[in-house]
Amino acid sequence: MTTTDSPELKRSLWALDGVNFFLADVQAGLGPFLGVYLINKETWNPANIGLILTLGGAVGLLLNAPAGALIDATRHKRALLAGAAALTSFGTFIVTLKPTFAIVTAAQLLTGIAGVVLGPVIAAIALGMVGPKRYASQTGRMQAFNHAGNVMGSAVAGLAGYLISLKMGFWLASLFGIFVVLATMLIKSNLIDDDVARGLQPKDDGGDDKPSGFRMLLRNRPLLLLAAVVGLWQLANAAMLPITGQKLAVGNTGDGALYQAALIIVAQVVMIPMALLVSKRGDQWGRKPLMVAAFLVLPIRGVLFVLASNPGEVIAVQALDGIGAGLQGALFAIMVADLTRGSGRFNVAFGAATMVQGIGGTFSPALAGAIDQAFGYTTAMLSLTAIAIVALGLLVFTVPETRTPAQEPPETVDAESSPSPVG
Repeated sequence: MTTTDSPELKRSLWALDGVNFFLADVQAGLGPFLGVYLINKETWNPANIGLILTLGGAVGLLLNAPAGALIDATRHKRALLAGAAALTSFGTFIVTLKPTFAIVTAAQLLTGIAGVVLGPVIAAIALGMVGPKRYASQTGRMQAFNHAGNVMGSAVAGLAGYLISLKMGFWLASLFGIFVVLATMLIKSNLIDDDVARGLQPKDDGGDDKPSGFRMLLRNRPLLLLAAVVGLWQLANAAMLPITGQKLAVGNTGDGALYQAALIIVAQVVMIPMALLVSKRGDQWGRKPLMVAAFLVLPIRGVLFVLASNPGEVIAVQALDGIGAGLQGALFAIMVADLTRGSGRFNVAFGAATMVQGIGGTFSPALAGAIDQAFGYTTAMLSLTAIAIVALGLLVFTVPETRTPAQEPPETVDAESSPSPVG
């Protein structure tokens, strides 16, 4: 593995930043904008939209761990990344052809399959390029570029939806998929250490070249607890933005697109400094205090959404999502890497933990959509808020700090002085 920032490594890391930036543009049309696109079309209502948004995530629930095992084993990570990005781009495009249930379902299935690969393979490439000591810093940097891309993508989709047609926003988002593929090709494959990318210790630090058995995942109690509480957090969080955007969009798709863009952009702008905070201070302050802050703002946001009485107030409240999702998004992969260091099973563990997280995110729109349809927006939002409070309590009392002591290198921390990841 390259251990210094040679010009070649710098160029490849910038290309990886480009992947994160443009991939966010591709994905900007999915989810919330899809709900805005469908809400005023015949046969589509909050319950149906919640169901269709659930399908995209459901397809990946059984594929996350196998995809992680594939990423651990393959030496063609760039090809996987480019292929998944192209599939996402295609799925974003076909949803605009004719928004029937069959076509929208097919699009959600395609993007769901691609989404299973995208997060873990980007994380693996980054780990393989910079190693475990710099992984937290690199992850924060990549998340900052991802949020910046979301700002641009949401602005493009929102303005296109208001000035031209929401379809144009989807088409432009699909076009950005080509840029993702081009940026991926600029990453030098020889700079990716495939052993380090799967979570093995670097050989120059005395690491073992054989991965642990799969049973280590089931015996790693902190990893299981982390996945469970983040899954609950996603169950509470994932539907808050879509149902709020749909509430603002009812009766006016054009203004709804602008409102949805504003809701996304205000959060993503705040997420950029949050991701950089993780990059700069995650090793010094620890992971858990920052994760607790991420969980704390979610129930506050839910209550304030209920109290907000006009679009301006709703958009201001959405800034809190920038704190919560900005911190949680950067910290999750870092904490999984902490808890699997040296095992050689990082991507399997990340895939399995992402599966649990995805269960929450997948069922959140369906749950909130059904409650919204039956009892109204306020009841749906308060239900999500209650789930967020439960997740916060479990995080505080059950999940340990995963950072190794700052005064010692992660690879040489004595087993008696560092918390064991295996319970």
